[in-house]
Amino acid sequence: MSVKPEAGRSDISSFDPSRPDARAQLSGLLFALILIDPISSIAEVNHAAENLLGRSAKRLIGKPLLEAIGPLDPRVENRLTNSEEALVARDILINASEAEKRVNLTASPLGGFPGWRVVTFSEIGHEETGGDEDLGSSLGAPSILAHEIKNPLAAIRGAGQLAARKLPLKDKKLARMITDEVDRIARLIDRMQQLGSRTAEEAEACNAHEAIRSAIATVRAAGGAKQIEIKEEFDPSIPPAYVNRDALEQVLINLISNARDAAGSGARGEITVKTRFVSGLAFSAIRLGRAVRLPVEITVSDNGPGIDPAMRDHVFEPFVSSKQSGQGLGLALVRKLVRDMNGSISHERDAKRGLTHFRLHLPLAKPV
Repeated sequence: MSVKPEAGRSDISSFDPSRPDARAQLSGLLFALILIDPISSIAEVNHAAENLLGRSAKRLIGKPLLEAIGPLDPRVENRLTNSEEALVARDILINASEAEKRVNLTASPLGGFPGWRVVTFSEIGHEETGGDEDLGSSLGAPSILAHEIKNPLAAIRGAGQLAARKLPLKDKKLARMITDEVDRIARLIDRMQQLGSRTAEEAEACNAHEAIRSAIATVRAAGGAKQIEIKEEFDPSIPPAYVNRDALEQVLINLISNARDAAGSGARGEITVKTRFVSGLAFSAIRLGRAVRLPVEITVSDNGPGIDPAMRDHVFEPFVSSKQSGQGLGLALVRKLVRDMNGSISHERDAKRGLTHFRLHLPLAKPV
């Protein structure tokens, strides 16, 4: 005798091939998910977890969870290993393959399967301290003031050039110093105005490798007391990104220049620019009201001493700089340009290998 399902309920025993199965659903999640068994070993991971931890499912499955992500905060570690209760831990550090990462973690027991739990991770990007509105409001007034300053600056520069033509040779150096300082202030004002702008440049399909090579050429042309080796580790298969080419090059010039300065403090400075395709990564673009997939990854790494730990959570904020002569606008501008392209940027310190990574994640260009 067959029994019809009650009205409003589906017959879960029936199989509908048009509907995604559980594995497909887990693979499509935007956050990292790990299934652990009663002895806290990894039984299953989704694509986002592979991307977060920088290792394939084949290398992760069967490993104890704490071996893959630990050591953790002792309180979190104790709850994960000695309790089957639900757990929510915010802003904790885990160890991925290349660096420490800050994440929010949840552990949920599975009813009817004693000891089995689902653990999720959502990464906390360093650039997410402060939103676009905060940035705009903090720089709106300085941007207006900057516009008013540029007019008298132009007059001072003109006077300096006129004086240089009329002064005797021994005094011309002083006049040139005036014009050089005016130019320096004008460049600073231009950057302040760019930070305060709310207009994003038009995006188009862009070959990331061409933009990277152009940026490297610009940095090399700028020279310096010490030329640093810049290595390229490109994935030739990555498709075009949907960005503004000029903005992307400016971002890369800033990141590579900073990496050169940091690496130059060591005996054997080295910079690596790496690209790869990360299919599971997405960024919650709150201002767009939706999640944006960001599969194109560009990483700029250097073997310098790294950023002062006290400043690591603030490096993308305006007027924060670890350089003695820095104005603290370079990385703030980088963040602004990246977010205008609906991308994401973060930084990590790999203490074991002595490397600092700045990672760009960019949206994919739509097929023509």
